[in-house]
Amino acid sequence: MRYDDLYEELASGAAPRALPGRVLRLLRDIAAGRSAIRAVRHPLGFLCLPVERSGEHGVCVHIWSADVPSVATTTSGVHCHSWDLISYVLFGQVRNELATVADLAAGASHRVFEVVSAGDVDSIRPTGRTVSYAPGASSLYGAGEVYTLRAGVFHRSVIPEGTDTATIALGNGRPGMADLSLGPLGTRPHRVVRRRCDDEETARAARLAAEHLARA
Repeated sequence: MRYDDLYEELASGAAPRALPGRVLRLLRDIAAGRSAIRAVRHPLGFLCLPVERSGEHGVCVHIWSADVPSVATTTSGVHCHSWDLISYVLFGQVRNELATVADLAAGASHRVFEVVSAGDVDSIRPTGRTVSYAPGASSLYGAGEVYTLRAGVFHRSVIPEGTDTATIALGNGRPGMADLSLGPLGTRPHRVVRRRCDDEETARAARLAAEHLARA
């Protein structure tokens, strides 16, 4: 599955009927060891299957499940991308919650951190920007639905408790934009290593997602 092909199918907001079946075949190939794709534990708490990386374009399958070990964020779940997002919900539900962020010199609740990635290492760098934060408008998306988000928009993804969810996410990088995260004011610079799963862990996650998708 390539970015260019998927973009043409999803950009209109009308998801193609054949897409879940294509993803199901990919998941089964990964589960059976017929693919070189290896899962990565993402700092935002989901498991990522990187399907394509090509210049500024990327395609990933994201999986949230209590049966898939995750890592906790070192800042918060509120972030913005340096890339435009198109996301298709394969199964489960995801709530996209926009953030209301206002710059404040005094009385701020959060600091803005820049996330600079190099390979599997994310450098979390505090900026001089301090802000107030409050949850904003949110929308809940279910299986078969598509949502989009422009680069630079602060938001967080919320998975309903007890709900296994997977999406296929398309990213298109925007020059001059940065990956940012909100965090506690006093958080110091640090690094986060994105741990790659081994073959067994990857196969188990792909098999779990394939089972859910087949039922959906």
